[in-house]
Amino acid sequence: MNKQKILLELQRAYVATMMEVVGRGLVSTSFVDEEVQREVSSFPVGFHFQMIVLPAGSSFTAKVLEGGHLELVENFQGKPDLSIKFKHLTHAFLVLSFQEGTARAFANDRMVADGEVSHAIRLVRCLDKMEALILPKLVAEMAVKRYPTNLSLNEKVSKAVRIYGLVAKNFLIRS
Repeated sequence: MNKQKILLELQRAYVATMMEVVGRGLVSTSFVDEEVQREVSSFPVGFHFQMIVLPAGSSFTAKVLEGGHLELVENFQGKPDLSIKFKHLTHAFLVLSFQEGTARAFANDRMVADGEVSHAIRLVRCLDKMEALILPKLVAEMAVKRYPTNLSLNEKVSKAVRIYGLVAKNFLIRS
């Protein structure tokens, strides 16, 4: 196998893993952070959204529950209310390796939203808050449009521990 194919396979594996982590992380954050709960509460209960890497790459689908919570939906077959699509694997890699923020990826036309723009903006705010909570500040500042100025270290660490715990629990239950 040549070097380029190996790099592509490594990117594919990394993106697949990170899509799992982002999906589970977003669900977990919806149970831990009040700001994300408020954002999610603005979606109707039963609202489905999906993130996917085109063509036919890694994805996750989540559904809005009562109280501003999310749950992952396995093997979703319908049309989601909102679909956030990375146009190519390398574009997903840039975002999921925190080299480019979600807002910048949209601006650079690396991602498209199929659904209402206001819903996509809300979802991006949820993703940004999750990243601000679970990533080291230096990395999060590169990944998000605006790092929250009111996020204390105590809040960040306490919520990150809870989110990572829920993500780990979710991986163990699903395995």
